[in-house]
Amino acid sequence: QLQLVESGGGLVQPGGSLRLSCAASGFTPDYYAIGWFRQAPGKEREGVSCIGMSDGNTYYADSVKGRFTISRDNAKNTVYLQMNSLKPEDTAAYYCAADRTCIDIITTDPRYWGQGTQVTVSS
Repeated sequence: QLQLVESGGGLVQPGGSLRLSCAASGFTPDYYAIGWFRQAPGKEREGVSCIGMSDGNTYYADSVKGRFTISRDNAKNTVYLQMNSLKPEDTAAYYCAADRTCIDIITTDPRYWGQGTQVTVSS
């Protein structure tokens, strides 16, 4: 069973930055991907970004392109989401999720989920 633990959320002013981490543990297959979703109250869940742990291929939603950067540390089985130029509309609960590929993660319901971390962008 793959387990995911997020960290790094918090309160930040507009224009500020935060870095989220998602650490995978337990059974980690040779080929898998980790993605980030977010959900704000009253809004649908949005797939924000994803990275393949083997090939490093990335995906970004249009709403975060140029502001967010996803990266991985395979030695630590950890994925990072660097969020810059944050806006109030980025406020949401952020969840990491894992499955075989980013296509699986973004287009279907991923099999593995973390518990979530809150990001609040407010002055």
